[in-house]
Amino acid sequence: MSHMGGMWYKYWQSKSQRFFYFIVVVVIVCTRHKAHGCADCRIGLTNPSGYFTSPCYPSVYPNSQTCEWKIVAPPGFIIKLIFVDFELEEAQKCIYDYVVVYTGESIRTFCGLTANRLSFTSTGNTMNISFTSDFSVQKKGFNATYWHVAVLLRNQKVTLMKTSSESLASVKDSIPIPKLKQFTICLEAQRSSSNVNNWMLFSYADSSSMEYFSFGRNSGSYYVSILGTFCDINGILPLGLDGDIFGSTWQEFCISWDSTSGTVSTYINGNLDTITCVQTVGKVIPANGILALGSQSASLDSFNGDIYNFRLWNFTIRLEKPDMRQCEEKGNIVDWENDMWSIPTIALKEDYNLSCACYPNCILVKPTASGTQLQQQTTTQPRDCSQLGVICQGDLYYKIVIIINNQNPDAVSYVEHNVSLWLNQTFQNWNYSVYVKNVSAYLLSSDRSAKVRNRRDVSYARYSCHALLVYSPMNNITLYEDTIRERIVRNNETIATGLQLESVMVDSIENCKPEEIPSHYSWISTRPNVTREIQCYLDSGQTASRKCVLNEQNYTSYWDTPQLENCENIKVTSDNAADVANQIFLDLADGQSLNSTQVEKFVLQLNQIVNIAEINTSLASTVVTVFSRILDNNDEALVTSSSLALKTVDELAQKIQFTGPSVSITSPNLALGILAMNTSSYNGSSFSTGQSTNGTSLQVNFGSHDTSSLASVVLPPSLLENLTELERDMLSRSQFSFFHKIGLFQDKHLKNQMNDTEKRIGYVVASSIGNMSISGLHDPVQVTVKHTLNQTRSPGTPYCVFWDFQLYNGSGGWNKTGCRVSSSNINETVCFCNHLTNFAILMDIQGNSQNIDSVNRKALTFITYIGCGLSAICSATTVLTYIAFEKLRRDYPSKILMNLSTAIMFLNLVFLVDGWLASFKISGLCIAVAALLHFFLLTSITWMGLEAVHMYIALVKVFNTYIRRYILKFCIVGWGLPLLIVVIVLAATKGVAYQQELYGKYDKGAGASEFCWISDRTVFYVTCVGYFCVVFLMNIAMFIVVMLQICGRNGKRCHQSATEEIMRNLRSSVSLTFLLGMTWGFAFFAWGPLTLPFLYLFTICNSLQGFFMFIFHCALKDNVQKQWRRYLCCGKLRLPENSDWSKTTTPKKPSSGSGSGSASDNLGKSLSSTSLASNSTNWTNKSKSSSTHFFKRNSNADNVFVDR
Repeated sequence: MSHMGGMWYKYWQSKSQRFFYFIVVVVIVCTRHKAHGCADCRIGLTNPSGYFTSPCYPSVYPNSQTCEWKIVAPPGFIIKLIFVDFELEEAQKCIYDYVVVYTGESIRTFCGLTANRLSFTSTGNTMNISFTSDFSVQKKGFNATYWHVAVLLRNQKVTLMKTSSESLASVKDSIPIPKLKQFTICLEAQRSSSNVNNWMLFSYADSSSMEYFSFGRNSGSYYVSILGTFCDINGILPLGLDGDIFGSTWQEFCISWDSTSGTVSTYINGNLDTITCVQTVGKVIPANGILALGSQSASLDSFNGDIYNFRLWNFTIRLEKPDMRQCEEKGNIVDWENDMWSIPTIALKEDYNLSCACYPNCILVKPTASGTQLQQQTTTQPRDCSQLGVICQGDLYYKIVIIINNQNPDAVSYVEHNVSLWLNQTFQNWNYSVYVKNVSAYLLSSDRSAKVRNRRDVSYARYSCHALLVYSPMNNITLYEDTIRERIVRNNETIATGLQLESVMVDSIENCKPEEIPSHYSWISTRPNVTREIQCYLDSGQTASRKCVLNEQNYTSYWDTPQLENCENIKVTSDNAADVANQIFLDLADGQSLNSTQVEKFVLQLNQIVNIAEINTSLASTVVTVFSRILDNNDEALVTSSSLALKTVDELAQKIQFTGPSVSITSPNLALGILAMNTSSYNGSSFSTGQSTNGTSLQVNFGSHDTSSLASVVLPPSLLENLTELERDMLSRSQFSFFHKIGLFQDKHLKNQMNDTEKRIGYVVASSIGNMSISGLHDPVQVTVKHTLNQTRSPGTPYCVFWDFQLYNGSGGWNKTGCRVSSSNINETVCFCNHLTNFAILMDIQGNSQNIDSVNRKALTFITYIGCGLSAICSATTVLTYIAFEKLRRDYPSKILMNLSTAIMFLNLVFLVDGWLASFKISGLCIAVAALLHFFLLTSITWMGLEAVHMYIALVKVFNTYIRRYILKFCIVGWGLPLLIVVIVLAATKGVAYQQELYGKYDKGAGASEFCWISDRTVFYVTCVGYFCVVFLMNIAMFIVVMLQICGRNGKRCHQSATEEIMRNLRSSVSLTFLLGMTWGFAFFAWGPLTLPFLYLFTICNSLQGFFMFIFHCALKDNVQKQWRRYLCCGKLRLPENSDWSKTTTPKKPSSGSGSGSASDNLGKSLSSTSLASNSTNWTNKSKSSSTHFFKRNSNADNVFVDR
């Protein structure tokens, strides 16, 4: 406008002339007008296909235009739209010229070239497109093409060909067809050509094409075939001049048959007639055949024409009754629906003029030569949206509040139900497409209306009824609140008995109001349940969406959370780098905590900015501030992105463009200092950082160092002496970085080795020269770092480390090479290093950490792997033995032993592959392996405890003890409880408790092995140590009880020597020790000077637990040996078939008062013969067939079994 004003001043010197011209221009600019005769751009489009263009296309469109197109297809169709050409004025957020496309569910706005060649599909049978131009800058506009697409079978006809294989349409196999004693078939048909004497219209046959019934024409005669009987029905059909009953227009045809009387009835063109086919009396058409349109036989052609609306009933109907032939009458066996038919695509043809194409929203007017005409049931309405200058988009919602007086003493449900029925009846068959939902009623009070009270002496209760009315606008017609209210009041008399209408209030539900959330994303006013789409900020090729949600409980609308997923992966360019950085800054402005995924996304974008853009001080300040906010998050969120973040900070310091001798960029958690270098006269330099005067940020100082500094770096004058002239010429700066929060420096390997006795006690400071690696310095770099931990005593063993980016395959880690401690006190440590990098301080607080020497560690490792491998094999053998021989697992102890062996087998297997899987360095895999190892350790401990519980029940509570579903309950505890613990740990720690750690570090720092296990000490002590302590104490008690019973029998056996009795008791105790896991208790004694001996005992006994259990409770058991010899051995070792382990001598009934002694005897025998699993408990499965439960004890073999 300023340019135009200058032109006016140049050519129109007179003030009056300038004023007149200004008035003319304002009128032209501010008045929106039609397209200067180019085209009518406010129209409805109802043709099956077509196109429309912007005004004057392909010439430039006029200014100040508001155009609207509404494409309407018949119900059952959707609309496809494509912009063949598209060019509008380009602008951010499309604030000047734009096109809006509303598909029924989403609203999308386009400008520039963004919509060129884009296609859209409506969700219903309408689509709205609007075009708006402003007063300046015109382009050529757009050209759009559209067409209707049928989505329902009622909008499509089936075209049959002469050759049946080309277009056989049949009912799906999933649709059952019953036996038929009667049937009625109705359809519509039109022929494509005449003079065809032999064809078949439809047929029903079995899979081998054996025909059950059909209808067709043979040698000029029409017939119906029923199970091989041909009935000539020419006499009852109105034949045309050419002998055909079907013409080139659609003809409705129905045929019915009744087995009882043999009658065949036909209806066509209003003619109804009946004939009797005696030969079909009593016949029954088989079920589950194939019903097809056309012929299923290769020897006969199909009808040459189209078929539509085929329906089948399993009874006869009165064909003269007109409503039986209407669209609403559905066949009870087969109907014209998509899910009932299998039709080749080549045979389907769309036709929106079909009789039921738009049912129930249209009615049949009359058949004409050009086809069936349809008329919409809606009538002209009072107002059109096009008159309002806006586009009607989405459904409209109205809140209805009705006050009802109820004279019946009924509950709220009665009022709610009847009001719902009344409202739905009120809005049926209306000119507006509406429906009612969410009807609810509330009791207001028991007060009486004055008028009602004076009229009759009856108590009335007043109810407030709320409902939601949904209106789907047709043809942009507005529905007013008064119209709805009048409709309700007019139908007042139809309400239920006892209910009286007192008042009605109707309010439209407001749109979601315009707002801007987040920054740069402006959402305009939008109707409820409509999703708005706008272009992404900084990326016009993507869209953000946001839905206006309707709360159907309180009848209000509100904005849902913006969906910005498409806008998050913004392609960073040199042009938008600053904008992307500012957007990240705004995203982090609320101070919310980030998870690892969010941190990774932001760090990746910052890395792209640093790599692509030219970094000035303004952009660098934004990036540093963003990194400072990222550092406020916890270490777990930073760990996955730490390496990339550190490299990005390093590259940022190298790329900052500045003028002057130095520049510093600071933030609360990160500070950068860059100093220009004169390599020809370099005499050393120094950096230091401390808190700013206001205390909210850091401050970088060059060349000075005071006692308040948090860290400092002094570079020696000899820093460049080892560089060549070429390398010196390439240097222009030295960089300094200070990290107040050090969450990015996470060395998991070092953390695992520290075991909470070593802690990082200093800040992290970095210094470098250009992008060169400086090492092997003659004069060291002096690094002074204040301690972050409050020390109450002098540090034990502080040492200096630097961050090595090359460690651990590029993930980075701390390294001590080239650094040493110069001095250290309570407050700070001074380090000397012969290279430049990131430095920090670590300390061994205890100062007396001990490591096992490499020889013993190798021996323990060797024992562990040999023992675990052997135990896994033996445990598997135990399980397979008990699975293979059913007689061995009849009692409860054997089943418990199988579960314990299974747990130990998997514990050993997972342990053996743990280290190998950890070498892949896949975080998810390591978490899964650690969780499995934890689970099988807990299951092994749990089943050891259940062994003790079972012994208590069997030995202490011997009599009158029966537990229903005993083993099932044991399995729920044995497997379910450990699973619950592991799931809780995973959910509570999000997998962080299970991590890869280093084990087995030798005294010289080498030889560490990677292993996936519990990294959280709290989790380890609670779920492993604490859990085992509870089970261990219970097992100790049970061990003592059992051993006391065994030893109590000493002296009572005169037929055995003392040596035999001692050996017997010793074998029992050893067997019980491994079964109850007593050897796991060695872990409690591995302290101080006894550490190494008990570590050997713990490793040997527990890695071989599965082996010992196999020996004592499987291999040495007489029952197992007999089963092995019977089925696995041959020759002399094989037992004969009649040598059954369960066949024993006749058991002796124990004498009175000998119950306790018998139990003790059996216990001793079972343990001494290492068959505790089947003999020690004398308690097995309950007999299902007897209500009296008792045990038989064999005096010779000590075998315990249930009397059946």
